[in-house]
Amino acid sequence: MTTVKKPLLATLKGERQPIPPVWLMRQAGRYLPEYRALRAEKGGFLALVNDSAAAAEVTVQPIRRFGFDGAILFSDILMVPSALGQDLTFGVGEGPALTPALVDHPLSGLQPVLERLDPVYETVRQVAAQLPPETTFLGFAGSPWTVATYMVAGHGSKDQSETRRFAYADPAAFAEIIGAISACTIEYLSKQIEAGVEAVQLFDSWSGSLSPAQFERWVIAPNAAIVAALHARHPGLPVIGFPKGAGEKLPAYARETGVDAVGVDETIHPEWAAANLPQGMPVQGNLDPLVLIAGGADMADAAQRILDAFADRPHVFNLGHGILQDTPIPHVEQLLAYVRSPR
Repeated sequence: MTTVKKPLLATLKGERQPIPPVWLMRQAGRYLPEYRALRAEKGGFLALVNDSAAAAEVTVQPIRRFGFDGAILFSDILMVPSALGQDLTFGVGEGPALTPALVDHPLSGLQPVLERLDPVYETVRQVAAQLPPETTFLGFAGSPWTVATYMVAGHGSKDQSETRRFAYADPAAFAEIIGAISACTIEYLSKQIEAGVEAVQLFDSWSGSLSPAQFERWVIAPNAAIVAALHARHPGLPVIGFPKGAGEKLPAYARETGVDAVGVDETIHPEWAAANLPQGMPVQGNLDPLVLIAGGADMADAAQRILDAFADRPHVFNLGHGILQDTPIPHVEQLLAYVRSPR
């Protein structure tokens, strides 16, 4: 029996490819008409996430259309707060809301409802049965700091000031919140892995709002604990860390968390990342989502700079953050053709 090559999985395990594998953060989403139609049919985002058959369909849609090398589970980082006992809602035209907010409600007052995660595991099982054999299946979770910013404030914010104030004012209480998120995340990702994902990504979307000392405490330390636990339970399964906004703290994150690959956002020079990240570590990124909207020569030039910068190490081509909803589909097709063209 011949084993089918999975270029993305091989890259995450440290094997450099002549043509880098490609997937895009938020590749399953609002820029696709087939996604918008299914979301309208289901009546909203959370209904879509909790309908395993629909969430599996959304996960597979961009693979069917574009043939990306990786499929990422369609879900949301706020499933963990929901499992920990907060009520999660998405208002029309608004961001997520979590109640009660922990800024004025003790963590001990929450009653975990872990079965809220069961539809996610069923989604994983259904997707794993549908994917082409060469496609790598990625699971994910939010990192503790980013998840905590929503749990404490009860909503998203531009600068995470409520949560930063809380962490300074009562570090013991905040450490308890981070610990609860970390423990739930380990179980959550382990069950995704048991259900069929082949690698996982930790999204720390708001890590850039922290000072260096707070970054060490609330980003590096809890992510290191999660990675160590996952490696112990699932030896050889790659973990990607994506600390958006980490900037000059990115090399320390890469060294100290134990992640197998590191995601680079669009604000970082790819040449700097290549020179400063641990030698041989797989890197993922880091095209600006806005240049994908622009398309044309600017997009090609930006993509080539990234390809050149990471030519000597394992590289997963991706965006520096999620694809935007007004991204033209032909530009995605052009990007894939450009990255995959022989050189």
